[in-house]
Amino acid sequence: MELLLLLFLPLVGAIVTSLLKGTAAKVSALGFALLSLCVTIGLLTQFTPDATTQFAVSYPWIQQLGINFHAGIDGISMITVILTNVLMPLIILASFKHEYKNANAFYALILFMQSGLLLVFTALDGFLFYIGWEAALIPIYFICAMWGGKDRIKVNMKFFVYTIAGSLFMLVGLIYLYLQAKSFDINAFYALNLDSYQQGWVFWAFFIAFAIKMPIFPFHTWQPDTYTEAPTTGTMLLSGIMLKMGIYGVIRWLLPIVPQGVNDWICVVMILSVIGIIYASLIAFTQKDAKRLVAYSSIAHVGLISAGIFAMSTQGLQGVMVQMLSHGINVVGLFFVLDIISSRLKTNKIEELGGLAKVAPKLAITFLIIVLGTVALPGTNGFIGEFLLLYGVYNYNMWLGIVAGLTIIFGAVYMLRMYQKVMLGTTNDLTIGFTDIKGTEKIVLYSICALIIVMGVYPKPIMHLSEASVQHLLEQIKLKGLN
Repeated sequence: MELLLLLFLPLVGAIVTSLLKGTAAKVSALGFALLSLCVTIGLLTQFTPDATTQFAVSYPWIQQLGINFHAGIDGISMITVILTNVLMPLIILASFKHEYKNANAFYALILFMQSGLLLVFTALDGFLFYIGWEAALIPIYFICAMWGGKDRIKVNMKFFVYTIAGSLFMLVGLIYLYLQAKSFDINAFYALNLDSYQQGWVFWAFFIAFAIKMPIFPFHTWQPDTYTEAPTTGTMLLSGIMLKMGIYGVIRWLLPIVPQGVNDWICVVMILSVIGIIYASLIAFTQKDAKRLVAYSSIAHVGLISAGIFAMSTQGLQGVMVQMLSHGINVVGLFFVLDIISSRLKTNKIEELGGLAKVAPKLAITFLIIVLGTVALPGTNGFIGEFLLLYGVYNYNMWLGIVAGLTIIFGAVYMLRMYQKVMLGTTNDLTIGFTDIKGTEKIVLYSICALIIVMGVYPKPIMHLSEASVQHLLEQIKLKGLN
């Protein structure tokens, strides 16, 4: 029952929030997000960090087709549930300084999206997973289309076409697996013994959908424009949580179902992932808009996460678990800082800024902590995840590991250079009147900085949560014949 409460509380919150107006809608959305966080903490206190699926629910849904409302949480999904329900209150609180037209609809869509995300991360039925996948897409489409920038319609259409196309590929794959297993249950999918040809095309049907969502090269072209044109809240949702749907999908629905297909195409995926790291990093160097720079930085980091997944090692997958949390926290912090700057100065152009540290020292300090977490400074949350990821990739292939390691060097250069140009130096006519953070801005940024430091200094609890489930996953894959 606790899991049902976790899944449906945001949906109830969306309905209630949609009936309210103005400030009441904001408070309602934050209240329901905090309640969801409390439920997550309750589940976490009861969770046993072994390889079992816990808090499972299974109810007949469409019995004629063998579809059940089957959901549960193991160590891998617990990480993504924590990510979702820790970030959601921060994202909502970060939006408080803006006044949105039809605020009730805006905040109701956020909560509706939260429910869809949680369904994706806990579903143990293929049809239910697909419902959650699409349910999370619908609200973010409207958030970007209704409250985005001046080019939002064109950019949002590209985003929609990409994601719908990927979803259709996945739907075909799910239907095919259902026809073989006579069930949508994930364990029935795991038990299938498909031949190499079948696994190969199912692999691509799923991988394309997940690669678009993450996104990795060359399926990434929708991302920079969408991140730039979306309202900052939408960008936070997309970068902080929604792209983790693709990462989670690969781990839960791709690797154990078609391990031979993974084995046949793993070299291609690893090369694409590493190309994405270098490509996105080089493009980030040329960006004059800070928001686009962070967008390309995200592509580079996700490329490393993808490479870590397909390294198929305990270290690589544990790095993925930690880095999913770290990346979500850091990228939300980065976009929020840029939103603060943009809302005060009406620009994110790096060359137009400078000297903000002199007039806003609190913002400068928090921004520096977030940047250092992003570039994986030891003692911050980004370090342990990237270390494990690179260790896994290096063990898979030394040369790929060396090239992938350039993401740390490149990232440090373009992120610190951006920080220098935005925060340091002398103030100008535009930045001289900048005011420091206050109120909800302090709460959000201080919370993010605390998470960065605590996870960096003591990452063991996060790693302990997922360790047994990761090892069990690799054992499952090995049993099906992947070397």
